[in-house]
Amino acid sequence: MRLYSAQAMREADQRATALGYPSLVLMDTAGRRTAKRLLQHYVGRKIAVLCGKGNNGGDGLVAARWLAYWGHPVAVYAAEGQEGDAATMRAALQAHGLAIAPLSSWEPENHTVVLDALFGTGLRGPLEGFYKALVEKVNRSGLPVVAIDLPSGLPYQPHIRADLTVALGGLKPEHLFYPHRSACGRIVLDSIGMPPRALDNPELPELLCQASMRPLLPIRPGNAHKGAVGRVLVVGGHRSYTGAPSLAALGAYRSGAGLVTVAYPADCQVNPPLEAVRLPLLEWNTTHLQTTRAEAVAVGMGAGEGGMEAALAALGLQKPTVLDADALQDKVLQAYRKAGLPTVLTPHPGEASRLLGLPSEQIAHSPLEAAQALARRYPGLVVVLKGGPTVLACLPPQTPTSQPLLAVNSTGNPSMATGGMGDVLAGVIAALLAAGLSAWEAARLGVYVHGLAGDRVSRTGLLAHEVAEAIPEALKQLGSGVVRDFWEPGFY
Repeated sequence: MRLYSAQAMREADQRATALGYPSLVLMDTAGRRTAKRLLQHYVGRKIAVLCGKGNNGGDGLVAARWLAYWGHPVAVYAAEGQEGDAATMRAALQAHGLAIAPLSSWEPENHTVVLDALFGTGLRGPLEGFYKALVEKVNRSGLPVVAIDLPSGLPYQPHIRADLTVALGGLKPEHLFYPHRSACGRIVLDSIGMPPRALDNPELPELLCQASMRPLLPIRPGNAHKGAVGRVLVVGGHRSYTGAPSLAALGAYRSGAGLVTVAYPADCQVNPPLEAVRLPLLEWNTTHLQTTRAEAVAVGMGAGEGGMEAALAALGLQKPTVLDADALQDKVLQAYRKAGLPTVLTPHPGEASRLLGLPSEQIAHSPLEAAQALARRYPGLVVVLKGGPTVLACLPPQTPTSQPLLAVNSTGNPSMATGGMGDVLAGVIAALLAAGLSAWEAARLGVYVHGLAGDRVSRTGLLAHEVAEAIPEALKQLGSGVVRDFWEPGFY
């Protein structure tokens, strides 16, 4: 699956038309599917359809026509000046004898549900004047709102606050990224019959979902033993952060690592899981770390001012590595880049801000762009920019002028914003690296499973160790193919 910008969706429409799929058919399908979805949730209601001038308004006119054809009470309020396919659909609606009232005449008192077909993707600025006032009136009405494709006004303020959004053709960034996702309510992803070739665009961000993540799960043979399924070395800890390496070790074990060793400063009271091997050290150096065997390393969790020294010592092991927290320093990342090792870095927006020299607010506001900037700065390394949702990026070193690979996670929830959650994630990804996955595969699967575990326990409490404990069930759920994506499937 891919995540579609407004421009990418327009290009898909154009490709479909060029392939011989009429744009009127696309619009008719979009409106009909929206009408069906509305009736699934709000059957028997008095429906007010609010239509703008563009294609989104055309979709609304089609939906109104089908609703009326199926015998449901519907009133249409539309803007004047519609052109192209929308004008054609307006005429088709009038041919059915359904009156169209001016948008300015809509009042909420006579209706029990609103179909928002004012604006879709591609707004170039906030709504003003009449449309601003109309959106605010809809929100004040308290009526349930079904939005076609996107709640009108997104990604700006003000915007419609929808109870249900019917995403057409593909998901858009506003369906994934907070705070815009909160305005969408429940999300249904529905097809509009577009030819698959028209939608195919490998340059768009991948949307992580169970269909693409399930094949990445490592296969554990029947004669497996602890030395054959992946050994992980966790390097971190500080007097003030003794829990971080322990959480990373727990995340690694719960993700299938056969043996985990925790290396930490000898003056710290680190208490790793009972099953872990303890390696207290007086100083960070490669020789001391080489006393244990590992297929992958996670370094930096809670390391404090020793983060750089610990990471450079771990570099000497020449193993696939996850760099987290205090290991995320430019000198360290440049060294790993030059070494050419499979490496995953897992910054949160504050750490990304320091690495890029940009305000953290800018990172949080534009995570796709920030992840790409990190990937270009550290080609060959896999970037996991944690957030709501997490974004992954990587620029293959052999093609430094190409577009970075991009992926957006679809699991997880805001309740996971608690201390230690990133430490668990580092351990999860390290275990998958140790199991033989590539850095890009391990990062994508690790982020997805970590978020899925968070979704499993979100109703009962959400401490980092609780998420770690839920990872085996999340892996089992993914392996059985019964994961429900956050969006409802449509009529694909």
